[in-house]
Amino acid sequence: MLHSGIFTGYYPYGLEETARRIQSQGFTTVQLDLHFKDIDLSAGQITADKAKRVRDTFRDHNLPICCISGYTNIIHPDKDERARRVGYLKEIIRNARSFGTPYVISETGTYNTESDWVHHPKNKTEEGFEECRKVIADLAQTAYDHGATFLLETYVNNVVGSVEETVKMFAQVDHPGLGLLMDPTNYFETHNIDRMDQILNQVFDTLTQHIRIAHAKDVKRSGDDKSEKHADIGDEDALESHTFRGVGEIELPAPGLGSLNYDLYLKRLAEKHPNIPVIIEHLSEDDIPRAKAFLDGKFKANGL
Repeated sequence: MLHSGIFTGYYPYGLEETARRIQSQGFTTVQLDLHFKDIDLSAGQITADKAKRVRDTFRDHNLPICCISGYTNIIHPDKDERARRVGYLKEIIRNARSFGTPYVISETGTYNTESDWVHHPKNKTEEGFEECRKVIADLAQTAYDHGATFLLETYVNNVVGSVEETVKMFAQVDHPGLGLLMDPTNYFETHNIDRMDQILNQVFDTLTQHIRIAHAKDVKRSGDDKSEKHADIGDEDALESHTFRGVGEIELPAPGLGSLNYDLYLKRLAEKHPNIPVIIEHLSEDDIPRAKAFLDGKFKANGL
């Protein structure tokens, strides 16, 4: 059966309190954000002892860590900044098994210097794709060398955004160290959101074999607000990846607050991945019970 998890970063507490609160809400797994009030897991600060402490704390609360957030702009056009970001991502990948999971996730980045989620013309060029391919191939090899798997997460404004671009990247980086984080909402733009079922079926018809972990948020047209949207989630130190809610024509709210065909999404997901973790995101702590009830209700209604 499918089961629901949550990002640890939506809980602005220390390690033990975060695990306790997540357990009390009935989750069965977590996506680990290296972001706690009482333990420094920033660049250069990850140690085997710290990783074991994190791993054991969540295990003690019956919350196995299924994957780790490594979100960063892996193709930042400033080469020094790119090296810093990719260097920390590789540090996370090298230590992933010590945290209890092989899977580390990041989106594919943008050549925009102002935001990790805003389009740049170079993103959709052959030059941009090839540069990104080289970085992803290197990350996949690093992961493989350390018993891990780098999971690519698509997003429409990044280099790898469409279904076709995702298929192309996996064809060109055919490597055991590379997998896919499945989040169907990230494939939708204003030109295809009205063909939701067609796009969802295309996603699963072409990419199912690469999927390792799944996400649960939602998608809808943004209305009059075309700006980059961020939410206050009650943590002044929150990662931007957790406050981000979309940009331009498309908004990405919490599960159950948009137009994603969840019945079709979960049915197609479960066909080949019947026990996969589905990780809730894009919400604040006070909305977690509603979102979990929504997702669990969809599991139950569809016999998944």
